Amino acid sequence: MKETVLEVKNLEIDIQRKGSTPLEAVRGVNFSLAKGERLGIVGESGSGKSLTALSIMRLLHSPYEIRGEILFNGQDLSLLKDSEMARVRAQDLGMVYQDPTSSLNPVFTVGEQIIEAIQLAEDVSDKDARDRAIKLLEEVGVTDAKNRIDEYPHQFSGGMRQRVMVAMAISTNPKLLIADEPTTALDVTTQARVIDLLNRIVEERNIAVILITHDLGVASSFCDRLAVMYGGKIIEEGAIGEVIKEPLHPYSKALVNSICTMTMDVSSPISAIGGQPPTLLSIPSGCTFHPRCPVAIQSLCDVKIPNLEIVSQGRKASCHLLEKSR
Repeated sequence: MKETVLEVKNLEIDIQRKGSTPLEAVRGVNFSLAKGERLGIVGESGSGKSLTALSIMRLLHSPYEIRGEILFNGQDLSLLKDSEMARVRAQDLGMVYQDPTSSLNPVFTVGEQIIEAIQLAEDVSDKDARDRAIKLLEEVGVTDAKNRIDEYPHQFSGGMRQRVMVAMAISTNPKLLIADEPTTALDVTTQARVIDLLNRIVEERNIAVILITHDLGVASSFCDRLAVMYGGKIIEEGAIGEVIKEPLHPYSKALVNSICTMTMDVSSPISAIGGQPPTLLSIPSGCTFHPRCPVAIQSLCDVKIPNLEIVSQGRKASCHLLEKSR
């Protein structure tokens, strides 16, 4: 059995509103992650993916209210003081954000920003931190790193800026890396290069990874397991190959069917999920997906909330009609 790095138990995230009931953004999320394992969390915009990731990093503040347990190496991060959590973030957690352009400070060189991350975690000299920053840039594929370390973010292409973000995220050799839509703003070729880079780095360093994405193709080329989120809940979880080849939940099946492939009939319309995802102001009763579900049964799916149950070894799904949905 591999060492467990992260356990998320009964995670709830509400958005507080003055004079109104809170909005339930994330509801009863549970998952775990072992050392070196890669978990993909997928779903449409607004499903709660990024909020889940930010709650692990303790980067959500008022009006967000977080409940549940976030156990990192057995320690509940939600109980730590801000100063203690800052130390954990600096030493053991890394995060690659969606848009490197807005994540990197434009008035500091990329080297200054990587060096700052290193020195926040460790007491090292400026020279040693600079030497490490150069090696990190070389590791992520930045050519002529000795000179480019003194350049500013705007002097790098989008793909190279994302490489800089990866270098910052791994600068202290974290135990857990969270990548939140790291390829969204990149062209397809650059996306593939960034994923290849992440693949190589996490294998060499044996880092546990959570990949937040809406792209099942990216997830299938990188992840070991997949968790599908909808309406703030995980509605299916399992090995990546099993979920892609034989999705159990109607929503998962619709996501898989909407993937464009090289062998698809170009004369046929692209499969799409009818309707719109729920908003936080109007979460449907019962199964959140029932207004869009092709197999929903009235007076069952629209009334009773299905539990996320074990279907087989390593497979979980949340649907009243699993057999009918397959």
